[in-house]
Amino acid sequence: MGKVRVAIVGVGNCASSFVQGLHYYRNAKESDRVPGLMHVNLGGYHIRDIEISAAIDIDRNKVGRDVSEAIVTAPNNTYVFSKVPRMGITVRRGMTHDGLGKYLSKIIQKAPGSTVDIVKLLKDTGTDVVVNYLPVGSEAATKWYVEQVLEAGCALVNCIPVFIAREKYWQQRFEQRGLPVIGDDVKSQVGATITHRVLANLFVTRGVRIDRTYQLNFGGNTDFLNMLERERLESKKISKTRAVTSNIPYDLNEDDIHVGPSDYVPWLKDRKWCYIRMEGTTFGDVPLNLEMKLEVWDSPNSAGIVIDAVRCAKLALDHGLAGALIAPSSYFKKSPPVQIPDDLARELVEQYIRDPKTTEKQLREKGAPSVERDAAPLARRAAPSVNGRPKASAATPRRRPKRATAKKRRRARAKAR
Repeated sequence: MGKVRVAIVGVGNCASSFVQGLHYYRNAKESDRVPGLMHVNLGGYHIRDIEISAAIDIDRNKVGRDVSEAIVTAPNNTYVFSKVPRMGITVRRGMTHDGLGKYLSKIIQKAPGSTVDIVKLLKDTGTDVVVNYLPVGSEAATKWYVEQVLEAGCALVNCIPVFIAREKYWQQRFEQRGLPVIGDDVKSQVGATITHRVLANLFVTRGVRIDRTYQLNFGGNTDFLNMLERERLESKKISKTRAVTSNIPYDLNEDDIHVGPSDYVPWLKDRKWCYIRMEGTTFGDVPLNLEMKLEVWDSPNSAGIVIDAVRCAKLALDHGLAGALIAPSSYFKKSPPVQIPDDLARELVEQYIRDPKTTEKQLREKGAPSVERDAAPLARRAAPSVNGRPKASAATPRRRPKRATAKKRRRARAKAR
């Protein structure tokens, strides 16, 4: 079925794992079960059919280098599982805008020279799909690149939490151009968000009322360094929080849920440590608490997902699909146009692979299956009484009456006289 020509915007750790994966599995048999991929051959496209057509960055240490060298150039610090041979693709100078935050600017220097003509580059290289790997918080830069993608006539896979595929405005822009988009914010193979979603779904399906929960993440890659700048963190927190709460059919008080990156620990490199705690109530108003820790290498954890997403985007181009793709976005991304439970989303992607046009048409006309919103579970009842008095418990502590102030006591004594 030909090749899938892919341009990468942002040659960081995620791009490194993506490119390494293409080389590592290039000779995989179609019958092989590759961890992190739905299929070795997805819709007629083998892993080796994906080719890097162009790479764009602003780091002076990467611009001008072959992609094979740039992906292992500092500050990249992810796990190297495949030595990629020289590719003959040179990293070109991109547009900065807000892509370089105040913390990243301490370790990254902008390459000299002007921005390459992105539209011309994409057209000249025959690019089919553009993958957005810009740093979190690159709102203006992402939207600028999306305009270039639309002008060049390419599909887009948006891997960061700048909301494109889920927004009506951008959906219409891609529809008008006859181009597909998959987004937003990539889910990892088994990462913090997908794990938290599964645990939330477990509580809901087993009838445990979720009272409060948190997800704390920290790591040592440039993503976590960049997110020390809290202004750049807003869209990431929204994306991760909604990805979890979308699996809960009732609302939680905003003070009772915290999901988001927490800190930067340099020696962890591209490893991420995640702590999740969930507090709930079971039958009889009895408490149930869960705590877990997850350790992953962050970038390889999402590379297979993007390989599948890229091939789904190419299938959309082949079948003339335009706008935000519902099935692939719901399974591959944290903030898709429609939040669909993960088991159903996977089934829909399998259907999409077999018949992209019919699957997307049905989802748009009949509506996608999503978690039905419901009333909150029954509130905690009053504790059982003992000798006519309410029984105190950890869940419902007995409150002592407030003691009168000294001033009020003097007034009461004076009045009694």
